[in-house]
Amino acid sequence: MGILDEFEKGLERVVNGAFAKTFKSGLQPLEVTAALRRELDTKAAVVSRDRILVPNRFAVRLSPSDYERMTGLGPALVDEFTQLVQQHATAQRYAFAGGIDIRLERDPSLSAGIVRIDSENVKGAVVWAPVLDIGGKRYPLAKGRTVIGRGSDADITIDDTGTSRQHVEVLWDGTRGQVSDLGSTNGSKLNGRPVTKAVLEPDSVIEIGRTRIVFRVLAQSAETASPEAGRQR
Repeated sequence: MGILDEFEKGLERVVNGAFAKTFKSGLQPLEVTAALRRELDTKAAVVSRDRILVPNRFAVRLSPSDYERMTGLGPALVDEFTQLVQQHATAQRYAFAGGIDIRLERDPSLSAGIVRIDSENVKGAVVWAPVLDIGGKRYPLAKGRTVIGRGSDADITIDDTGTSRQHVEVLWDGTRGQVSDLGSTNGSKLNGRPVTKAVLEPDSVIEIGRTRIVFRVLAQSAETASPEAGRQR
């Protein structure tokens, strides 16, 4: 499978259902990923036989209408862009000076359907940030145990009558994730298969009731990986 195929597969996870209606016309998320990919390839600089350096900070400039539509998807879309940039860099054996930082910016000088990418190399620490993407919202895993369910006592409360009050827990020990079903009524699935307890690989998909949860580990810059950034209840 080629890199663009991976891009399309990844974006299908985000732009689906109600989100798909948002992108029937105008700039498509796949066009943004293609622009980011071109920016990496164009700016790639050979610094030694075994090191090809590429930018790690990106400003994605969009027309006002495209900006509103893109940001309407929430942080999950930027997480997807980050993951796909990470995958492309790995496939091409590119190196970053620091963590990946992608920001969407509103640019009134651009017409609808046009995207411009400004990029730079910013040296800094890489923070491997575990997050859960649920319904377009990003939930950083800021503590070792996170309980998900429809009860108000869950760490992440979801509006889904098909889930139990405390349905699943996600554990993070600093290097590895794990999911466990908490004896829910309707059970849980991991990547389409029933699960009681299992290790979470990056991009794993947990399904509880009608809710889809994507587990990601993103290489972010230290300044954008605040433990509570984007945390919602």
